[in-house]
Amino acid sequence: MTTTLSSPADVIGTVDTRLVIGGRRTEASDGARFDVLDPATGEVLAAVADATPQDGRAAVVAAVAAQAGWAAVPARKRGEILRRAHEALLADTERLATIMTLEMGKSLTEARGEVRYAAEFFRWFAEEAVRLEGWYGHTPDGASRAIVASQPVGPCLLITPWNFPLAMGTRKIGPALAAGCTVVLKPAPQTPLSSLALADVLAASGVPEGVVSVLPGSRAAEVVEPLLRGGDIRKLSFTGSTAVGRILLEQASTAIVRTSLELGGNAPFVVLADADLDEAVDGAMAAKMRNMGEACTAANRMFVHRSLAAEFGRRLAERMGALRVGNGLDEGTEVGPLIDAPSLAKVGSLVDDAVSRGAQVLVGGAPAEGPGYFYPPTVLTDVAPDSALCATEIFGPVAAIQVFDDVDDAIARANATEWGLVGYVFTRDVDRALAVSEALEVGMVGLNVGVVSNPALPFGGVKQSGLGREGGRHGIAEFLEQKLVVLPKRG
Repeated sequence: MTTTLSSPADVIGTVDTRLVIGGRRTEASDGARFDVLDPATGEVLAAVADATPQDGRAAVVAAVAAQAGWAAVPARKRGEILRRAHEALLADTERLATIMTLEMGKSLTEARGEVRYAAEFFRWFAEEAVRLEGWYGHTPDGASRAIVASQPVGPCLLITPWNFPLAMGTRKIGPALAAGCTVVLKPAPQTPLSSLALADVLAASGVPEGVVSVLPGSRAAEVVEPLLRGGDIRKLSFTGSTAVGRILLEQASTAIVRTSLELGGNAPFVVLADADLDEAVDGAMAAKMRNMGEACTAANRMFVHRSLAAEFGRRLAERMGALRVGNGLDEGTEVGPLIDAPSLAKVGSLVDDAVSRGAQVLVGGAPAEGPGYFYPPTVLTDVAPDSALCATEIFGPVAAIQVFDDVDDAIARANATEWGLVGYVFTRDVDRALAVSEALEVGMVGLNVGVVSNPALPFGGVKQSGLGREGGRHGIAEFLEQKLVVLPKRG
């Protein structure tokens, strides 16, 4: 879809703001709507249908009704539908990127990149759809033959966050559809427009009615809990905070719903004494400033060897201070607003707390005046380990540098957190690189790189950063059950 759009209002006008239940558009059962705000201005972008528990139940009924039929669709056909959706997303990049920038705040450059990233999940899982594996063999005693077959787990509830509103949808929908599962998607209330636009892309690409429902809404707790406890949802995939993940895991336990959780992070970024400083600063920019720092993979705690700390801080402050802050719609903007007023207040309070404990501000350090939720790129050095931002996801453009002398001490401090999503290590020594990577209590390590995410690779954490993996061959396995068939060996 290629459209000439003259204004933000034109772009928003292309999105049907009603619910998608069983492939059909409808208002909320009680007629309610909620406002979606532009974080760059604080103004209302659109009023979106606000799903009720009744709407949630209707979506699950549709998913259950469509499950057998969708599972019976040949894998090649399911893959072809996903491949068409991949191509449709790329063809619609400008419109989708603009929608994302308007509702989430990221720059158009980053939003265009996210559309490409989101589309790649559909391409990857289109290819995985025809590669679902089974097994045939004999029992050790020779008395029986055995078959292990992969089957779709069943209707899925997918709950996505606001920070990557398109890509987190495709990262979950792609493997679910490829595996033969129907889905109910619950997008974050801050960014429902990208998901509603995605629903149209999927329908136009050939996804049958009932296979995908989309339930935007401000009443998540009321809608989600009865669905998880009801027994018809067989799989939950959630990306969001650890606090919410704990609640959902308890609710899912009632009906023993298979669960994947991609939760919070507190990523350590470790720069050893022999690191290439240029490479480390480049990696820090990528690991910290992707999505304005509003990412669970963002480098939260930077541990830099004392011999490099001053120069590393100076270079990083120079690079971050040069970034252009502004409305994401303006070409040339590199750092847009934070998502909302509470996020802005949180980042500001974390910086203030660190400064009160002795941290030095190398650049930034105070929120911008005027409309919107802008916080400038900020570099802090001499950060005390007991600062609040060392134990909290910053979720903003703030780099917090701590100094270390001994690598074992750096590892111990890096692991002193309940989270374990990703860590970053910079060194030129291969043996030390592998030793530190093995010692870090995380699910992923960026070794001399600042970005680890790729649709072809497994994504996920340990400890309280979640359960399961998304992406790669592991991603589709999360939506499959293994069925064993045993038969006697005759002849």
